[in-house]
Amino acid sequence: MKIFSGSVNSKLAAGIAGFLNIQLSSIKTSKFSDGEIFVKILENTRGGDVFLIQSTIPPADNIMEMLLMIDALRRASAGRITAVIPYYGYSRQDKKDEPRVPISAKLLANLIVKAGADRILTLDLHSQQIAGYFDIPVDHLFAAPVTIKHMKLCGIPDENLVFVSPDVGRVFVTRAIAKRLDSNIPIAIIDKRRPAPNEAEVVNIIGDISGKLAVIIDDIVDTAGTLTKAADALKEAGARDVLAYITHPILSGNSLSRIDSSALSKLIVTDTIPLGDKQSEKIEVISVAELLGEAILRIHENKSVSSLFV
Repeated sequence: MKIFSGSVNSKLAAGIAGFLNIQLSSIKTSKFSDGEIFVKILENTRGGDVFLIQSTIPPADNIMEMLLMIDALRRASAGRITAVIPYYGYSRQDKKDEPRVPISAKLLANLIVKAGADRILTLDLHSQQIAGYFDIPVDHLFAAPVTIKHMKLCGIPDENLVFVSPDVGRVFVTRAIAKRLDSNIPIAIIDKRRPAPNEAEVVNIIGDISGKLAVIIDDIVDTAGTLTKAADALKEAGARDVLAYITHPILSGNSLSRIDSSALSKLIVTDTIPLGDKQSEKIEVISVAELLGEAILRIHENKSVSSLFV
């Protein structure tokens, strides 16, 4: 087994390698003066079980780098190439909901398969049907085990706890996490409207949140508009406190100022996307290195991955 890291998730990859007690394999990536990316595998991979870790976040160079690494490994006669994609970019463009627009999530899947990947390991896809866009096996993990572990360490569940789904689409995951903690934990749903991309309006809150600790569960925080409006609406409706557990912290635009000025008391995110200089006293990062490491080990040993969630 060999693990290679692209330039996006080097710290997460190091954590995964540490969990597996192996060294990261050597790879060289650089750019020519015109911006073209150069990749070279620096060790023998012939016949090996290779795992390549790279989130496909903007800029598009990160996608190109991953495709070139997959192609280099395929041409180096790797036995099996598993693309480990902690955050699958373009996942929100997963359908043709108006005329003359692409299905970008499907296009990206085609590119990855065509480059030579044999298997995909990813985390918290924006919509589960994206797994069907690939013509190769996909192991779709959820960050729920990491989230639940952190909640228990922080003393959650609370007797006045309510889990909040930011929209109807996340009810399944929200309810699943609630059941894992305590089958009696209620859930609430934010009824929202999107007048334009990256914009949201809270229309109604379905459920009783008065005097309770409201915990929002979601997969992506981008501009933080939806999240902060939901937090403010929950607080105005009588919630005692508002926390949020979000898997992928894109945090674009003025998201940090929105979070800092909102009713949100804490935002817990994972390291699928490195924060870099996007820092806030309200943001806490928890790692998915052990979860991904365990999944990689099970794939390598041809064991069940779904049993991680039993």
